[in-house]
Amino acid sequence: MVRLGENRYGKSRVRLSRITRSADQHDFNEWTVCVLLHGDFESSFTEADNSKILPTDTMKNTVYSIARGSSAATIEEFAMELGDYLLNNNHQVSKASIEIEEKNWKHLKVDGEPDASTFQLGGPELQTVRAERERGGSWVITSGVDGLTILKTTNSAFTGYIKDRLTTLKPATDRILGTRATIRWEYLSATQNFAKVRARILAALLREFAGHHSMSVQHTLFDMGNAALAAAPEIARIHLTMPNLHHLLADLSPFGQDNPNHIFVPIDEPHGYIEATIER
Repeated sequence: MVRLGENRYGKSRVRLSRITRSADQHDFNEWTVCVLLHGDFESSFTEADNSKILPTDTMKNTVYSIARGSSAATIEEFAMELGDYLLNNNHQVSKASIEIEEKNWKHLKVDGEPDASTFQLGGPELQTVRAERERGGSWVITSGVDGLTILKTTNSAFTGYIKDRLTTLKPATDRILGTRATIRWEYLSATQNFAKVRARILAALLREFAGHHSMSVQHTLFDMGNAALAAAPEIARIHLTMPNLHHLLADLSPFGQDNPNHIFVPIDEPHGYIEATIER
C-alpha cells in the first residue's frame, strides 16, 4: 500500500521584461518567475482527476496579466502581489511560493551621465527573492543575490591548517581570494522598503570583503554576514555560499624565470565550497 507524500506543482522559467515610462526616463526590468502551489491536488495524482488543477499555462498568463496592472517597484512586492492573486482565486491552493530572479540592468552612462532610455547589464549577478505564504498566514520573504563575483589580490592568507600525509598545499600569506557568492537573507517582516534594505546589505557585504584581512574564506564569510546583520536590523539571518575560485601560482622555473606573485592560472574546478548561516 502506498500513499501520496508532499507534493506541489507550478510553472518555472516564466520570462518577463517590463518598461516603466515616466516623463523624463524609462526604467527596465527583466525577471524570471517561478510559481509553485501546494494544495488539494491528490486526486490528480491518484485518480487522474484534473478538476482541481490550475493549468501551468494559465499560471504563465497570470504572471503577465498581473504584471500589466502592477505598480510593484521590487521583485519582493511583485512576488507577494502575484501570490495573493493565486491564493485569492484558487480555493484548493493552501500555499503559494513565488521565486523571482532579476537581471542587473542599469542606465548606460554617456559622457558620465545616465541615458534616460538606454541600459547596460551591470554584472553577472542576479537579484533574487523567494516569497511564501500559507492561506491565512503572513508572507515569509527571503531575498538575495546569486552569482556575486568578487575578487581581491591581497590581504588574504591561509595558514595553520591540518597537514597529513596527503597534504601538498603550501601555506599562503598573500594570495588571491575570489568567489562567486550566493547570498540569501530572511526578513523579519514583509513590510519593508526592500530596495533600500537590499542596497544597504549589498554595500555592507562588499565593504567588508574589500577591507577584510582574510585568514580563510570561513573567516571572511562570517565577518561579511556579521556586517550585513549590523547594517540591516530588518533581517533575522543571512546565509552565504562562497566557493573559493582558485588562482594557482604558475611555475615559471622551467623557463629560468621567477614568479613573485605575478602570474597565476585561474581554475573553476575543483574549488573549495564554504557556506554558513549567520543569525542573531
